[in-house]
Formats: sequence, C-alpha cells, structure tokens
Amino acid sequence: MINILKMVVCVGLVLGFPFSAFNSMQAQITHASQGRLDENATTVLGKAAKRMDNVKCTVTHTVLDSQKKQQSQHTADVRYSHGKYRLAVAGQEIICDGTTVWHWNKQANEVTVSSVSDDDMDLLNPAKLVANYSKNFRAKYIRTEDDGTAVIDLQPCSAQSYHKLRLFVIEKDGILKRIEMHKYDSSREIFDFSGHKFTFPASSFTFDTKAHPGVEVIDMR
Repeated sequence: MINILKMVVCVGLVLGFPFSAFNSMQAQITHASQGRLDENATTVLGKAAKRMDNVKCTVTHTVLDSQKKQQSQHTADVRYSHGKYRLAVAGQEIICDGTTVWHWNKQANEVTVSSVSDDDMDLLNPAKLVANYSKNFRAKYIRTEDDGTAVIDLQPCSAQSYHKLRLFVIEKDGILKRIEMHKYDSSREIFDFSGHKFTFPASSFTFDTKAHPGVEVIDMR
C-alpha cells in the first residue's frame, strides 16, 4: 500500500507513481553509453511530456514476482499539474507543490513534511520523468503495436534498483498508458494509467494545517 504512495514508476509513479526504489535495497550499477539520439523515442516522449503536464487519472500498481505471479495490487487517484501532484489512496495522500512534499495519514491524523529531491520527483511525477528523461536515461524506441501504442525503453545511466523502465504511450496523442519497472531479479512493478482527464476543477497542491485542527505535523526538512 505504501509503495504506491511512494511511486514511479513511476512514477511519479507515481507516480507513487510511481516506486519501490524508495525501499531500502542495494541498487545495482547500470552502464549505459550515450549512443545515438533515438529520434522516434524523442518524438513520442515529447508528446507524452505535454499530455502529462496537466492530467487527472487513475493509477493501478501491480507487483509481479520473478515467476510473473501477482503479489499485490492497489489503485490510486492522481492529479499532475505543471510539476505538482496530488495522490490519494486508502485514507492517505501525498501532496507536492514542486518544492515540499506532505504525506498525510488521515487515520493517524498526522502529516509528514519533507523536501523534494530529484529522485522523488522523477519517481513520483511521471510528467517530470518523461520531460527530463534525457538527463537520466538512454531512450530506445522498440516498436509500435497494432493498436498504435509505442513501446519505449528507458535505461538508467546511473545506479538504480531496476535495469529499465518500459513505457507504453499512445503514439497519436501522447497519452501514457503504462510504465513497467524491470528489476534485476526478473520481478516487475507495473503502473497502469487510465481514465485520463485533461480538464478538471483546480486542485490545491499544498497541505493547509489550519484546515485540519489537531493534526500532528512531523517536519523532516
């Protein structure tokens, strides 16, 4: 449950997207040469970055073991807007204004406050991950499937707990459908995006303690 709050994939990923790279585990080194610019990948990811910059959607986070057996699955409602995001799942929320992150546990009536790091933004905010992929990944266009979905691999240029992210993007309009995190032990984390809405009421991307009397604030900054 907490993994999807901290995603990645995939986010941001979420996108708590979204992801389990936040877990304490030993990262393995990935070597990636710069190589030739993949123009097909660049075009598709450029469209995806624009579409993900202001969107409301549902993210389903599925964990598969090395035998592709499902270990867990959770669903979250997410809003992304110009580098900010708000993620809600099972009585908890993560809210980010681009600088500060509030992790609000409604049942415990407490909110943990922390500063955004570059890694957090890449994993929790797919919009940033896609927009800035060239800084941290080598992108490779794999194929376009019969339904018009482009498949693109992002190979990290530095040590991570996974060896690639595989993105599925509707090539025509740049809508992100799925992020797969492929790990070294052959397990996977999958983030499916659905119900995209690009017009919706404005949201607050800060946590107002005055609006929640009695809430315990744990400031980790």
